[in-house]
Amino acid sequence: MIELHTQQTNQTPGKAVTCVCERLLVWFLMALGITILGCGFGPRSVVQTRLAYNEAVKTTSEEQFLLNIVRLRYTNTPSSLAISNIADQQELASELQAIPFFVPGAIDGFRAQALPQATLTRASRPTLSYTPLDDEDYTQRLFTPISLNGAFYLSRTTWPISTVFRLYLENLNWVSNAETASGPTPRCAPEYVQFLEGIQALQELQDMQLVQLYFDSQEEVVGGPFENPANASEMVLKALDMELDVRHDQSGYWLIKKSSQPMLAIDPQAKEQPAWETFCRCFHLDPQVSALKITSEELAPFPSAESTNKLSVLDLETRSLLQVLFFVSHGIDIPSEHVREGKVPMTCNPDGTPFDWRQVMDGLFRIHCTKSKKRPEQAYVSVFYEGYWYYIDQRDRDTKATFALLLEVSRLELQSSESNAPLLTLPLGRYGQVRR
Repeated sequence: MIELHTQQTNQTPGKAVTCVCERLLVWFLMALGITILGCGFGPRSVVQTRLAYNEAVKTTSEEQFLLNIVRLRYTNTPSSLAISNIADQQELASELQAIPFFVPGAIDGFRAQALPQATLTRASRPTLSYTPLDDEDYTQRLFTPISLNGAFYLSRTTWPISTVFRLYLENLNWVSNAETASGPTPRCAPEYVQFLEGIQALQELQDMQLVQLYFDSQEEVVGGPFENPANASEMVLKALDMELDVRHDQSGYWLIKKSSQPMLAIDPQAKEQPAWETFCRCFHLDPQVSALKITSEELAPFPSAESTNKLSVLDLETRSLLQVLFFVSHGIDIPSEHVREGKVPMTCNPDGTPFDWRQVMDGLFRIHCTKSKKRPEQAYVSVFYEGYWYYIDQRDRDTKATFALLLEVSRLELQSSESNAPLLTLPLGRYGQVRR
């Protein structure tokens, strides 16, 4: 309590002045404290919330992606929500007041005093906007196979070429990479042994730096020669619109189309390695070639026997993102309980025994499962589905690398255009209200 004034007092003038100074000092310190707190509130809110939101978005994005892979293994429909906006409104309100009251004093007087009160209120009102990714554009991208340039680009990144080819290729020179696994779980065991053997040999050659992916610049004449055309300037402008070059020599004007052809260069020393022999045998290649042209679906489906072992190209058939997700979903360990109940389709060998998908997914992708009330302690990413926890083991470097590659490519493939789907906005500061 702070004394405002005194009608009768036995204090000396000096003491009265000291008392007033003390009151002013107390009020000043309280006001200063609130002011300083308000000035630092904005920067501190950034420190406290930015990384927290970042971690929350990262974690939930990974969990949603893993959940969709698990759903596909159960032949259920995947679904995704994108966070299109996060708006966090921070509010700080302060109030300083004094409540007067009277206290009996001496016999012939009284004293009026004031009770100071300070109020400080902080509020956070985050608003999250979700975009359902189930529109026509999303579905089209989900079913569209990755382009040849896209597959080639991924192969030149730091991820092993065997990982990229095992994930994104249906076949190579018509050698099957478990093509039947690119959709709902097949009844019969897939063909994969020859492809896997050849890709592992290619990885050995790349590890020894005996093969190298590169672009070969090529030129193709698409028109000409045109001798002294009357509208040469107009022809040049039209050629530019068609992304063509115009060249002039003694015979006239030529229209040239430039392109970059993906190639696989082969070091002469590679032919001394057993891996080169294995690679050529598995994919029907001519072992004497010095470079291989990389194409997409240009080879005939049923090549003649004479040309089967003399190919000088690597002809690829690529997968769509949905096919890739179906493919890796077979790396999930399925509870025996769900197998008995028929919740999950199973694949069988020719003799009727269950097919072990770990033969196809070895060193590429594996999801563990466990039945417990708590999230597995060793989980890197985990989701709860159908009574079980499905998770990536923190120590499984191969699966973590594959999962990271799939997640990043999915962002490029599915979120490159702005969706027209309605937004679901959740103002978290007001529970129970949903604006659509």
